[in-house]
Amino acid sequence: MINSLTIYGILIMSSGIQSSHAQYPADKSGYQIQTPPLDTDWTNKVGTNPWTEYPRPQQIRDKWQSLNGIWRYEQASNFSDINSLPTGKGEDWGQAVMIPSCIESGLSGLKIDIKDNEFSWFQTKFTVPSDWSNQSLLINFGAVDYEATVFINGKNATTHKGGFTRFDAEISSLVEYGKENEITVFVHDPTDSTEYIIPVGKQTRDPSHIFYTPCSGIWQSVFIEPVPKTYIRRIDLTGDMDGVGTINVHTSDGSTQGVKIVLSDSQGTAYESSGQSELPFNFTVPNIQTWSPDTPTLYNVTVTMGDDIVTTYTGFRSIGKGTVDGTVRPLLNGDFIFAFGTLDQGFWPDGLYTPPSYEAMKFDLQMLKDLGFNMVRKHVKVETDLFYRACDELGLLVIQDMPSTTAKKEYIPNKAQQAQWLAEFTELVNLHKSFPSIYTWVVFNEGWGQPNDGSELEHTGVIQNLDPTRLIDATSGWNDHGAGDFSDNHHYPSPQCGMPNADNPSGPYDPLRIGFQGEFGGLGYNVTIEHLWNVPKSIKEINETYEIDDTLEEWNARSRDLLGQLQSQVTNLACSGAVWTQTTDVEGEINGLITYDRRVKRYDEEQWKSDIQALYKAAAGRGAGSSSGSSSRESTTSARSNTVTATEPEVKQTGFSNSIRMEIRCGLWSMLAFVGLNMGILL
Repeated sequence: MINSLTIYGILIMSSGIQSSHAQYPADKSGYQIQTPPLDTDWTNKVGTNPWTEYPRPQQIRDKWQSLNGIWRYEQASNFSDINSLPTGKGEDWGQAVMIPSCIESGLSGLKIDIKDNEFSWFQTKFTVPSDWSNQSLLINFGAVDYEATVFINGKNATTHKGGFTRFDAEISSLVEYGKENEITVFVHDPTDSTEYIIPVGKQTRDPSHIFYTPCSGIWQSVFIEPVPKTYIRRIDLTGDMDGVGTINVHTSDGSTQGVKIVLSDSQGTAYESSGQSELPFNFTVPNIQTWSPDTPTLYNVTVTMGDDIVTTYTGFRSIGKGTVDGTVRPLLNGDFIFAFGTLDQGFWPDGLYTPPSYEAMKFDLQMLKDLGFNMVRKHVKVETDLFYRACDELGLLVIQDMPSTTAKKEYIPNKAQQAQWLAEFTELVNLHKSFPSIYTWVVFNEGWGQPNDGSELEHTGVIQNLDPTRLIDATSGWNDHGAGDFSDNHHYPSPQCGMPNADNPSGPYDPLRIGFQGEFGGLGYNVTIEHLWNVPKSIKEINETYEIDDTLEEWNARSRDLLGQLQSQVTNLACSGAVWTQTTDVEGEINGLITYDRRVKRYDEEQWKSDIQALYKAAAGRGAGSSSGSSSRESTTSARSNTVTATEPEVKQTGFSNSIRMEIRCGLWSMLAFVGLNMGILL
């Protein structure tokens, strides 16, 4: 077991790690920050050596080399430009660009016009240490928006579609060890294209109020690492509240290899287990401390497969749903948990999709935790893995949206585009399902990109089979056909959580599912120009805010009124959680707890802390556990446990109080489907 904040520094800076460095000398590159419409306190602290933290906290190897820093950029004209590869270029080619960054942002050094961002070239030089020459070599990209084709020394290494998930390529045959090598990346980002309808979330080339400036290019970290010939490709790892863990180690070539795991607890006691790769196996740890927002306990895990040694971690917790005193509720570790958090867009005025630093990114999360929130809804965006690690450490549950295709109703994706969207959703789940903090997947938001044929019913089944350990919110807002675990209402500014007479388009609460307020609030309070996104169109759209209060005192009074309405719905109706809009202002929106530059807070701290605790107290009066859901009753069975074996096709319910009926959905069929999908999809 680890105190995450202490041990994490050790994990990042473990022995053998290569120093990260800018790829072209910054002082000769011509790079300089382009003034954004609004900056933050971190803007001028970024320098030219950004994001030095190890980028992949759930799969750490000792040796790695960051390729973040100054690269070169040149605009491309169309798809055919990929056939004219600009090889052999140096620091006088194109323009200097900071990696990682969105090319439309000030931090990129470019601030490319959003109408000219569809096709791009990126290039840099790097040297691979000579002592890595007897191993395979991976190049890793955290995220590139949208389609990336990677060339190493002029040869095609890989192509990846999807702007929100990491990918890699094995490049040992393409590099010269101990010598200078060249990376060239061709990027196509067809945001708002009628021909290419892709997942974009809130990005648009025509920003307007609740839709924002797009992000193109290499917006998350890039690094290389040496690995054995057969190496660990991905680790699926979860633990339940009874101390039963399940691990599936995926190999680079799909082969079966012996695997050993060592897990350490707070006393330094090591628990060992072994099994085979490409097949899930279980292990049991005695006297575990469960993970919850109150006690975000994490355990270090070392996985060894042949010569490949990887460090990861896990938390032991069980997520499900069950009936508590006659109402369907979300359960964490066997108890009803009332999850309350904010709608979190993940945008920054200086970096857009890319926070200026890890410190800056964690600032938002720490603010929420300090106020008493126990959850954050990551809204139609996916963050760097370090974001989810921070939530694991802090004890913030995460509702993770699948980024939608465009919200424009005339842009409904065709069958092929729907299949690509689902493939990217599958990739998202597979790459993030080992983070303990994620407790719900959201399929569609407010009908954006959602076909009218009820396809979310099928999608929900696919995601449940991929990850039976979490809840599914199939339709957050409306266009609800009864799929998933939540009856999710959106209503501004007042909540209508668990209301049988709720207004359309969300409609009445469905008592067969969890009553949830997916969005509400959105109260605005204007600030002076030095704290606003200083773009004339955005300034004009401020008046589109649902409600604008004249003073901070009025804003806080109205906030208390809305939270009081929510508290009443918790006490008297079937309300099981809620999402307040929103964490920060974004561009033309002025309804954040803090401004877009993170410099001005609207909330009265003591008032908000008190009102949030009142929500948890109201939930406790309806059978909830503690304010953040850690178990107060003895329970021995996890909901939706994926630890069922072929010789034990059912999980028996034992130990719960009479007021709770756990819903167990994972018998033999689900387990076999889960194994089959994971063996068949190697990302």
